[in-house]
Amino acid sequence: MENINISTLQNWKNEKIKFAAITAYDFSFAKLFAKQGIPVILVGDSLGMTIQGHNSTIPVTIQNIEYHTKAVRKGAPHIFLISDLPFMSYCQINQALKNTAKIIQSGANMIKIEGGKNLINIIKELSNQSILICGHIGLTPQYTNYLSGYKIQGKTEKDANKIVEEALSLEDAGVKMLVLECIPAKLSRIITQRLSIPVIGIGAGRYTDGQILVMQDLLGITEGKNLKFVKNFLFYNGGSIQNAIKAYINEVKQGIFPSDKHSF
Repeated sequence: MENINISTLQNWKNEKIKFAAITAYDFSFAKLFAKQGIPVILVGDSLGMTIQGHNSTIPVTIQNIEYHTKAVRKGAPHIFLISDLPFMSYCQINQALKNTAKIIQSGANMIKIEGGKNLINIIKELSNQSILICGHIGLTPQYTNYLSGYKIQGKTEKDANKIVEEALSLEDAGVKMLVLECIPAKLSRIITQRLSIPVIGIGAGRYTDGQILVMQDLLGITEGKNLKFVKNFLFYNGGSIQNAIKAYINEVKQGIFPSDKHSF
C-alpha cells in the first residue's frame, strides 16, 4: 500500500475528494481499519473515556498517547497517523516542543491540539520546526469545564464569527489541517470553503473535506450515548466490522454521511 501523507490529503481537498478518518488505540483495530481502506487514523485523547473509563479526556497523559501511538503505527504502517497532545501538555513552547517530539518519535505524522488564537505563538514555533499540526476548534473536549459541558458551539452570529476568525488565524499560523467539532453545518461549510487546508468534521455536517468518528461510536458499542452526529454502521451492515468500515468510507466519499439528520 502506498503511504498516505499530507500532500495526499491536500490533493484530495483540492480535487474535492472526501475522505474518512477514525480513531484507533491498538494494533489489532488499526490493522483492520487500514486493511479496509481507512486513510487517516487519530490516536485521540478520547481514549480517556473509551479505553480508561473516565468521564472526560482530561486525565489522559502524554505517556498514554505515546503508548497507543506506537501500537497503532505498528498495525497501520502506511496510513496518515495523527495523535492528540493531551490536556495541559502544550501550554508553553518548550513543553510543546518536548512533548511533540515524543509523539512524532512514537510514529505520528501529525499532532493535534485544541484551541484558537491562544495557541498562535506555539503553532508558529512548532511549524518553524517542520512539525505538522492539526488544529481543533468548535467543541474542544479539553475545555469542557470552561464550556460547561459538551455543547454545540457557534450557534449565535457572534460565536460563529469568532470560530471563523479562529480558523483563519490557525491556518495563517501554520496548521495544515483543521478539525471542526459540533458546530452548525452552515458554519462548517463557510470555514471549509474559506480555508485552503483540509477540514475534517465531527458533528459538523456534510460539507467538510473529511469526516471522523470515534471507533466505539461508529460500531455502536458505546453505552449510554445517543449522539445526533453518530451512525451505528455495524448495525446497518450485518454485524460485520469490516463491512461497517467499508460502508463508512463509501458513505463519506459519496457525501451520504453525515446526512441532515446527523447534523446541527
